Amino acid sequence: MAAGKEESSAGHAGNGEKAVTEFDAPKKKGRNKYAIACTVLASMTSILLGYDIGVMSGAAKYIKKDFHLSDVKVEVMVGILNLYSLIGSAAAGRTSDWIGRRYTIVLAAVIFFVGALLMGFATNYSFLMVGRFVAGIGVGYALMIAPVYTAEVSPASTRGFLTSFPEVFINSGILFGYVSNYGFSKLPTHLGWRFMLGIGAIPSVFLALVVLAMPESPRWLVMQGQLGLAKRVLDKTSDSKEEAELRLSDIKAAAGIPEECTDDVVEVPKQHHGEGVWKELFIFPTPAVRRVVVAAVGIHFFQQASGIDAVVLYSPRIFEKAGITDDQKQLLATVAVGFVKTCFILVATFLLDKTGRRPLLLSSVGGMIFSLAALGMGLLVIDHSDTKLIWAVALCICTILSYVAFFSIGMGPITWVYSSEIFPLRLRAQGCSIGVGVNRVTSGVISMTFLSLYKAISGGAFLLFAGVAMAAWIFFYLCLPETQGRTLEDMETLFAESNWGKKKQNLSTNGNSNGQIQLGTKG
Repeated sequence: MAAGKEESSAGHAGNGEKAVTEFDAPKKKGRNKYAIACTVLASMTSILLGYDIGVMSGAAKYIKKDFHLSDVKVEVMVGILNLYSLIGSAAAGRTSDWIGRRYTIVLAAVIFFVGALLMGFATNYSFLMVGRFVAGIGVGYALMIAPVYTAEVSPASTRGFLTSFPEVFINSGILFGYVSNYGFSKLPTHLGWRFMLGIGAIPSVFLALVVLAMPESPRWLVMQGQLGLAKRVLDKTSDSKEEAELRLSDIKAAAGIPEECTDDVVEVPKQHHGEGVWKELFIFPTPAVRRVVVAAVGIHFFQQASGIDAVVLYSPRIFEKAGITDDQKQLLATVAVGFVKTCFILVATFLLDKTGRRPLLLSSVGGMIFSLAALGMGLLVIDHSDTKLIWAVALCICTILSYVAFFSIGMGPITWVYSSEIFPLRLRAQGCSIGVGVNRVTSGVISMTFLSLYKAISGGAFLLFAGVAMAAWIFFYLCLPETQGRTLEDMETLFAESNWGKKKQNLSTNGNSNGQIQLGTKG
C-alpha cells in the first residue's frame, strides 16, 4: 500500500504535473472559510475536556468540604477522568473507522452529556465517581476524533492553523470552567459545585446538534468507496480545484484504489476496521512507521509530563501557597490563568503555518523550562521564609502566567497538530488513539500524584517538571522533523528520509526530493 502511494507521487512528477505550490502560491487567496467552519464545529468537542479541567480546579475545594474527603481522594477524583478517557480513546479509532468521523463526534457529546448530569446530581463520592467514569469515556472519544477530522478536512496550506483549533477550544473550556467556578462559588457549598459540574451538559447538547451540519471526512469517504461525495467535500475544503484533484489522487493511492477509477461509487479493497493495524504499528513496523510512533508517543508524553495539568488543576492550591489565602481571590486568579492561556493559544494558531512546527515548539519548551525553574525557586524561598515576601509572591504569580503562555504558544497546540498529521491514512485513527492514550495516562498520573508530591518537596516539584521539560527539548530537537507544507499522504516518506540527530532538510521541492508533491507555503 505504501509502495502504491510512492508510485502515485512519483507518477505525478513523472507526468510533468505541477506541484500544488505552483497553482496556489501566486494567488495568495484567503483562508478557506468552509474548511474553517468544519474544523470549528468538530473542534468544539474539545471544549468538553477543557471545561472539566477548569471546573474541577475550583469544584474540588467545595466537594472536599461537602463530602469531607482526604487529599488522596481529591487527587483520585480529579485525575481519574484521564484514565477513564483511555476507554473512549481506544474505542474511538475503531468506531470512527466504522461509523465515520462525524457520528463519532456526536457519540462523544452524548456520552459526556450523561456523565455531566450524573456528576451534577451525585449524592456521595461513589455516585460522583460513576459520573466521572461516563464523562471520561466521552472525553476520550472527543480528544481522539477532533484532531483526526480537522487534519483530514484541512488543506495543507492551513492545516497547522486549523488543526490547532481543538487546543483552542480546550483552553476556552478551561477559561469557561474557571469563570463558572467563580460565578457559582457564592452559592451554598452543597449547591455550588453541583452547578459547576452539571452545567457542562449544556454545550454537549449544542455540539451533538451542530455537528450534524458538517460533511464527513473526505479520507473516510474514500475508504468507503464514496469517491463522488469525497470529491465534493475536497472541492469545498481545498484552496483550488487542482489541489482538490491532487488530494483525491493521493488519498485513492493510499486506499489502494486505482488512479483510473473515477466513478462516484467504487469497490474498495477489503478494509479491516482496525485489524492488522496494531501489528503494523508495533510488531512489524517499517522504519518510517516506527519513527512516527516514537514521535507521536514522545510528544504526547512530554506535553503532560512537563506539568501543565498540575498547574491548571491545582492553581488555587499553588496561589494559596504563594500567599493568596482568600477562596474568592484564588478563583479570580485562576480566571487570569485561563485568560492568558486562551489568548496565547489564539496567537499560536496564526503562527503555526508561518513559522513552522519546530521553531514554535522548541522556543515554547525553552520558555517553559525557565518559567518552571523560576516558579520552583520562588515557592522554595516562600516555604523557607518566616515573613511574607512580596517579591517572591509576585514571582510565583508571574511565572505561572508565563508558563501557561509559553505552553499555549507551542507545546499545547503543536502536540495535537503534529500527532494528527504524521500517521499514514491506514494507521491514522488507531495511531492517534495511541497518542491520546499516552497523553491521558501521563495526565492521570500527574493529576493523581501532584498533591502528594507537592506536600513532600514543595517547589521542588516544579524543578522536577523543569528537568522533564529539558529532556523534552532535546527529544524534540533530535526526533521531530518539520512537517509544515507537507501533504498528509507524504508524511511516511518524510519520516523514512529524515535522519534523526541531524538538522532536518529544507522542505522546498528540489532536485533530490524524488518528485514528491508538496503543498508548500511561505510565511
